Amino acid sequence: MFPNAKGSELLAILATLDPVSQAAGTATTGWISAANHHGLLAIIQTGVLGTGATVDAKLQQALDTSGTGAKDISGKAIAQIVKASGDNKQALINVKPEDLDTVNGFGFVRLSVTVGVAASQTAAQVLGVNPRELPANTANQAAVVQIV
Repeated sequence: MFPNAKGSELLAILATLDPVSQAAGTATTGWISAANHHGLLAIIQTGVLGTGATVDAKLQQALDTSGTGAKDISGKAIAQIVKASGDNKQALINVKPEDLDTVNGFGFVRLSVTVGVAASQTAAQVLGVNPRELPANTANQAAVVQIV
């Protein structure tokens, strides 16, 4: 615990799916190394969903940043969000390195968000939590332009 640390020193924005009206289909972040943080947190956000739309999200793992051997991480998928109750909602997926198949060399993670039926407003972020070395903000993706 670091009570004097700033939030930006304990969390890093590693990848994003920027706010967009996402057409039906799948969007994914780039592959992220799980080695530099004790945990990762994926945040999925919906805005107004299209008529009859659905949103699914899951974390996947791979052997490297190219996605070699990509497969789903067991138990790391949200329950489907549907139009009837899913406008302006958030869902969180936590993952720790021990959730990965590290015995077989899987050490990279990405977030996959799938919109079904109709275009819908979505956004998502993957945060690095509890960095192995402080401050965490040194791992922020290049799109982070300010920390106040």
